[in-house]
Amino acid sequence: MRHPTDALIALLVPLVTLLHLFIAPYTKVEESFNLQATQDILTYGVPLKDVYESLKTSYDHFSFPGSVPRTFVGSLALAGAAWPFAWLVDGVDRQILVRAILGLYNAFSLLAFRNAIARAFGRNTANWYILLQASQFHVMFYASRTLPNFFAFGLSTLALRNLMPSTIGGPSSPPAQMYKDKKSLFLLTVVGVVFRSELAIVLGAHTIWLLLQRRLPVTGVIPPGLLGLFLGLCITVSVDSFFWQKFPLWPEFTGFMYNVMKGKSADWGTSPFLYYIASALPRLYLNPLTYMLCIPMALNNPALEGPALDMLVPNLAFIFLYSFQPHKEWRFIIYAIPPLTAVAAMGASWIWTRRAKSLAYRFLALALIASTVASFVASIGMSFVSSFNYPGAQALNYLHASAEGSKPDIRVHMDTLSCMTGVTRFLQIPETRTYGTHWFYDKTEDEDRLLHPSFWNQFDYVLAERPEKAIGGWEVVYTVEGFVGFNTLRPGQGLRHSQNAMVSLRRLVNPEKSSWKNLRDGLHELWVGFEQLVRTRITRGWWLEARMEPRIRILKSTKEWVIPKKEKDQRESRF
Repeated sequence: MRHPTDALIALLVPLVTLLHLFIAPYTKVEESFNLQATQDILTYGVPLKDVYESLKTSYDHFSFPGSVPRTFVGSLALAGAAWPFAWLVDGVDRQILVRAILGLYNAFSLLAFRNAIARAFGRNTANWYILLQASQFHVMFYASRTLPNFFAFGLSTLALRNLMPSTIGGPSSPPAQMYKDKKSLFLLTVVGVVFRSELAIVLGAHTIWLLLQRRLPVTGVIPPGLLGLFLGLCITVSVDSFFWQKFPLWPEFTGFMYNVMKGKSADWGTSPFLYYIASALPRLYLNPLTYMLCIPMALNNPALEGPALDMLVPNLAFIFLYSFQPHKEWRFIIYAIPPLTAVAAMGASWIWTRRAKSLAYRFLALALIASTVASFVASIGMSFVSSFNYPGAQALNYLHASAEGSKPDIRVHMDTLSCMTGVTRFLQIPETRTYGTHWFYDKTEDEDRLLHPSFWNQFDYVLAERPEKAIGGWEVVYTVEGFVGFNTLRPGQGLRHSQNAMVSLRRLVNPEKSSWKNLRDGLHELWVGFEQLVRTRITRGWWLEARMEPRIRILKSTKEWVIPKKEKDQRESRF
C-alpha cells in the first residue's frame, strides 16, 4: 500500500475484529468443541505414549463427544500458534489469546483479498471494500470465534482471492491467471475436505463457471482437485484418527452422512427456501445500500459488468443450491460474503469517483458515507448487546472472584445453560495450581444422577438456571442477568436494564486481569456516553434498550461439607 490513507483504512479490519473480541470475550456452545480442544492441546500437549488413556483422562471430547466427531486440525494449528505466547507471556488470558490469533488470521485473509481488489480495480474500490466489510457485523464479530466455518473462512477467502483478474481489461486467461485459478480450486478442495463439506458446492459452482468462461479446460480442473483431495485426506485422517483414536476417520464425511444424507440436521430446525436471500444476506450485509444501490450500479456499468458477474454468479449459485438443504444458518454461506461485498465496492467506487460530476452522484456519495457510518455504529452496538449473552461465563468469573480463598477446596456444579453460555475450560482454574483454593468442576447432565440427594451433597456451589432442581439446602448468593430482547424507551425514561447490566459486567470481570478490566470498563463507559449523546441530540429521548432477565443463579450450600480423609490425603499428595 503506497498511500498512508490506504494503510489506515485497511487497519480497520484487524482493529474492528479485536474490538468485537474485547467487547464480547466469552463464547457459546457452538464454539465449544474447537475452543475446548485448543485448550486441551495447550494444557496437556499431544501425548506420545499411553495415548488412549492420556486422551481419555484429560481431553474434553472423550467426556462430551457430540453427535458426530469434528476435526482437530484447526484446533491443533491454533494451539501451535498460541503456544509460544502462552508460555512466554506470564499470566496471559489464553482464551483471549487464541481467539485473537484466529481473528487476526481471518482479518489478514480479508486484507489479502483487499489487495487483490486493489490490483484488479484500483485503490478506491479496495478502500470501499474495507469500509463495507469492516462495517458489517457478522463477519467481523465472528472472525475470532472458534466455529468450524471460521477456521475455513480464511483459507476460502484466500482461495477466492485467486479468482480475481490481475488487472481489469486484461487477457481473459493468461498462463498466470490459469495458475491462480488452479490454485484456488486446490485450496477450496483442501478446506472442504478438512473443515466444511458445504465448500464442495462453492468449489463446484466456481469450477463450472471457469469452464463456461473457458478460463480453464476440463483437463485443467481435475489435477488441482485430485491433489487437494489427497492432501486434505492426508491431513484430516492422520490428525483426527489420532485424537479420536479411531482409524480411519474423516470427520467431515461422517458429518455429511449424518446431517445431510440421514437428514439429522433438520432436528435443529428448518427454514424456508428463500431464507438465505430474503433474510440472511440482508443481515450479513447490514448496510442496505450495498445490495440496493452498489451491486446494481456495478452490474449496470459495461466496464465492470464482466468481473462483477464472475464474482456474483458462482457465489449466488452456491447460495441457491445450498437453499435446498432444509436446515439453514447464516454461517453456512459466510464464504460468499467477501466476493459479494467486493462487487458492492465496485459500485460504491464508481459513485464516489463521480461525486463531483452531478448532484445525483453527490447525493448518492453522501448517502453511502452516512449508511456506512450508521452500519459501523449499529455493528458495535450489536456487539455490546451480544456481550450480555454469556451469563454462564460471567457467573463463573464472579464465583472465582468472591469465593477464592474462602476455603481450601471448592466444588462447583455447572448446569447445562451455564455450559452453553460461556463456561469453558479456559475459564476454569487448573487443578494443578499449587497455591490458593483448589477448584473442582462438574458438568454432569445425567438426569438420573441429578435426582439423587447424595449427588448434590458433594458441592459447595452450583451455577443453575433453575435453583429448584438443586436438592438440599441452598441459598442464592448472586444472580446473573442475560439479554432477552429490547424495550423501547420514550423521552424521560431512564436506561434501567442496560446500565445495570454494564455494572454487572464490570463486577464479573476477572479481577486478576486488571488491564483487561480497565479496557472493558472504558468501552462500556464510552457506550453509555454514546447512548446519552444520541438520545439528547438526535432521537430526542427515544432509544432501544437491552432488556435483561435473571438467567443464572449462584447457589451456596447452607451446610458444611467435609472432605473424606482418604480423598483429602490423595489431593495433598499431588502438590
